[in-house]
This record gives sequence, structure tokens and C-alpha cells, in this order.
Amino acid sequence: MSSIMLALPSKGRMQDDAMAVFADAGLPIARPGGARSYVGELHAMPDVTVRFLSASEIARELIRGSIDIGITGEDLVHESAETGPDQVEIVKRLGFGRADVVVAVPDAWVDVTAMDDLSDVAADFRARHGRWLKVATKYVNLTRRHFARFGIAEYRIVESLGATEAAPASGAADLIVDITTTGSTLQANGLRILEDGVMLKSEAVLMVARNADWDTHRTAILNALLNKLGASR
Repeated sequence: MSSIMLALPSKGRMQDDAMAVFADAGLPIARPGGARSYVGELHAMPDVTVRFLSASEIARELIRGSIDIGITGEDLVHESAETGPDQVEIVKRLGFGRADVVVAVPDAWVDVTAMDDLSDVAADFRARHGRWLKVATKYVNLTRRHFARFGIAEYRIVESLGATEAAPASGAADLIVDITTTGSTLQANGLRILEDGVMLKSEAVLMVARNADWDTHRTAILNALLNKLGASR
């Protein structure tokens, strides 16, 4: 294998910002097949193969080592696998795509301000209501790990497919774990972040797969690319 594979997000603002990172470094990426194509070209470095994938797929494939380097959200690496952060190396934080993964409860829960309070609520919720607390989230693995740190086990995850912040008002869940940038959407839906409820501060990052096949030639290509991007291992 003589080239390395670079993966960039395939759509949205993150794709535009990721493309700008390379353009600003004098490494413009072409997309000869048009906006719907999943193949790109980095003419300045022909030994780098470019692919456009979903941000979540980039995280998964970096962890597996089937992609060598890529840009995606740090939260997705944490969510994809428990050991995900150990399988990648962050070589540059990019300053866009910032969001916090948080635990948020209804404003009406005036006595619940921290995770320890939530632990107390979970313990007696079933006795009062005949069921466990329901937590709406797209971040199933992050939620389980964070709740386990506080000894919270008496809850059930409701996987969110839509607007997570609407789940408590609709009765689909009692509280949520979601991402937020400013907190304004949470406030608009009558939700409040717990004082110690920030599970992860995330942003878009440039990451290298530790599990990829890093022979001497491919390592040299990688280092040349990182040097041009102002990144380092």
C-alpha cells in the first residue's frame, strides 16, 4: 500500500470547514465527480487518496484503522467505541464544530442540580412512578459510561431519532443527553444543564488512526501532509 487515505465529512458545514482547512494550507481538494461524489483529489499530494464519508463513519473507520487520517467530531470517536479515543491520535484541534455533550433536566426539577441529585432521583423514581427514569439520547455509549461513573443504574435509554430536546415535553423521556453549543435550544424547551452535567467538550479534530499500517513510506507521506497542515504527532 503506497498511499494513505484521508476522509472528510461528506456534507454540511463541517464539510465546508474541513475543505477550508486544506485550502488555507495550500492543499485545495478537488471533487471531480461533483458535490454528490464520494471521491476527491489532492493534486498537491497525489499519494493521498481522498474520500468523503459521513462524520460518524469517519470516526468508526479511524478506530478500525481502515482510514489513515480524517476530520470528524471528537464526540463521535467517544461514542463509537469505549476504547475509541485510545485508537486514534488527535494531531490538530480545528476550532469549528464545537459542541458540548450534556445532561439536561426539566427546569421544574428544582432540587436536581447535579449528577448526585439525579442518582437520588433515579433510586426512588421506580417506587413512586412504577418505572425507571427514561433518558432520551443519540449518545448511548457516552451516556452509559457517564451515568456509571456516578453509580446511576436505574434508568432506561430511549434512543432519540428526532429532536432530542423535545422528548421531556412530549412525555417520551424524563431527561436528555444531547449536544449543545449555546444552550439556547435547551432553554427554549424548558431544560437546564446539570452543574456537573457536561460529559464532553467536543469540536472537529484532525485525527490519525493508530491501528493503520504505518510502514516507513506511508509514515513519510503522513508526516509531509501533517507538516503542511501545521499539525504534529
